[in-house]
Amino acid sequence: MLSQKIINQTIATRLSPILQKTNKESLLIHEIYSSIQGESSHMGLPCVFVRTTGCHLRCSYCDTEQAFFNGIEMELLEVISKIRSFKIKMVELTGGEPLLQKASFLLLKILCDLNHTVLLETSGAVSIKNVDQRVHVILDVKTPSSGESSKNVWHNLKLLWPGCEVKFVVSDFKDYEYAKKISEHYDLYNKTTVLISPVTSKIDPKILAEKVISDKINVRFQMQLHRILWGEEPGR
Repeated sequence: MLSQKIINQTIATRLSPILQKTNKESLLIHEIYSSIQGESSHMGLPCVFVRTTGCHLRCSYCDTEQAFFNGIEMELLEVISKIRSFKIKMVELTGGEPLLQKASFLLLKILCDLNHTVLLETSGAVSIKNVDQRVHVILDVKTPSSGESSKNVWHNLKLLWPGCEVKFVVSDFKDYEYAKKISEHYDLYNKTTVLISPVTSKIDPKILAEKVISDKINVRFQMQLHRILWGEEPGR
């Protein structure tokens, strides 16, 4: 959970690492590593994670605060070479918020051209309209407890294509009811895979799972497999 001091950071401070980049065709990278995919319908598969630096949001339940600042500016060819060295088919671009960096769109396209299975984890607070539609987008719709639900780009929910998924991080039952309301309004149950992910420090996952069952809603309940396996160990 974020401290109030971090949540109160100005937009200028939040974006400063990205704005200080010298080359718009490069990426500011926090880390590139291999692990097990811990979320979504791809859970359990080996995956290379490319985590970018910088985010314009400060969600109260954020678990990747380390990626707000610090990072290495890398040319796309360097990033691709590092990814290919793992010899793993699945790649996820995550952050931070990767779509704040122009070069992310090109990286996604190139990875698709190289026949990787490409996932994009994005906050839902940036348009996905220019994302290559071969990419499996995991769109995080911000719930009220995040403090950032006013930043959701609702048009994204009309742009979804086959292979996309929509995730709601749930801290309490207000968030849960919000997720149901949005899913019904945009017909997400029929259009895509809806993911419900509990903040385990705030809500009992077992009670939430039982609520999903009793409500008979068409969602995938998930917990973060990587955190079950490795806890808060960096690079996992």
